[in-house]
Amino acid sequence: MGGKRWRTGQFAAALAVMALLGSCTGLVPPGTSTPRPSPTPTPAPPPSALLAGVRHGPSIGSLDIAPNDAGAALAGFVESCPALLRRDDVSGLTRARDWDAACRAAATWPYGEAKAFFGTWFETAVVGDGSSFATGYYEPEIAGQRTRSPAFDLPVYGVPDDLVRAWPADTPPDEREGRPPLGRFDAEGKFVPYYDRAQIEDGALVGRGLEIAWAADPVEFFFLQVQGSGLLRGPDGSTMRIGYAGQNGREYVSIGRVMRERGLLGDGPGQYASTMQGIMQYLREHPEEGRALMRENPSWVFFREIVGDGPLGALGVPVRRQSSVAADPNYVPLGAPVWLDMDNADVTGLWIAQDTGGAIKGANRFDTFWGNGEDARRIAGGMSAHGRALLLLPKGTVYRLTGR
Repeated sequence: MGGKRWRTGQFAAALAVMALLGSCTGLVPPGTSTPRPSPTPTPAPPPSALLAGVRHGPSIGSLDIAPNDAGAALAGFVESCPALLRRDDVSGLTRARDWDAACRAAATWPYGEAKAFFGTWFETAVVGDGSSFATGYYEPEIAGQRTRSPAFDLPVYGVPDDLVRAWPADTPPDEREGRPPLGRFDAEGKFVPYYDRAQIEDGALVGRGLEIAWAADPVEFFFLQVQGSGLLRGPDGSTMRIGYAGQNGREYVSIGRVMRERGLLGDGPGQYASTMQGIMQYLREHPEEGRALMRENPSWVFFREIVGDGPLGALGVPVRRQSSVAADPNYVPLGAPVWLDMDNADVTGLWIAQDTGGAIKGANRFDTFWGNGEDARRIAGGMSAHGRALLLLPKGTVYRLTGR
């Protein structure tokens, strides 16, 4: 924005000089009009599945959907239906009423015949070129408790009341088409970015009563923030489930990407494995460098306590192991079934898009959920799969969108 203001000021100064010369010399040619600034450009439309392109995919009967896989997907779809029927689909693919018939049928459909349900009520659609990339996430379980003690002194914060959305005073009008950014008002009433990770770790929120729990390990807590939810387990065996409640508005920076760029991850001598486990190993073996590295991700996640049988996804329903997937809602209607045909057999199958993620952006980009426990951590931490993706949409949707 600073560059735009400089160029505008330079142009205005040039006009002033031309006007002064004209008044002194009378040399402005007849019929010459006063130069005018170019019109404000029209903001680019937000990304969506429609802009990426949508076309018919293969028949659902041709997909190798396992019975158990179909049953789990049907259960997840039933849980998603209440949100599907009231939620605006920002991808532009569907309307709430498009899902009504399938949701009514799903409520009484026997799970043992789930594949027939999807074949009866859905068709497949390819968004863009269909090429897909999938990673994995899980529900971490880390040492934590509700009260502070010498061994548990890392605060788990709820959402602060001064975290708000507003436009900075110097934001040009032509950039106010989107959503206002997150930030806070300082002591002088100026809207500024919210505290970043380093400032929060250094005590920016201390003394405000925002602590809902306390964690023991900074590395484990960092990755719980990346995952967005988790279980805190106390020394007495008690547990507290926490879920995403908000974020400080700062851009998420992948420390794995930073480490790869610096040559810390890879297969060479002295390098660490390009997995979550490899990253954690480096952070523990190099505590000072690791602390600085984690601070290069300025994003901070705020939490709330979750009461229920599983972590909640963006739809407000529990996400399920090897059944729920996070997606970009600009390209996938949240609540829709998704078929992934990948180079990893664990990922290939039918999923329900029930969650979102800060790093899950773009068409056919997915993050598969693997529950909690050590095996979930191992699978999710090393997950990287490529292949093709199909969306399952109510029958007639693709024709309505494309006319063919």
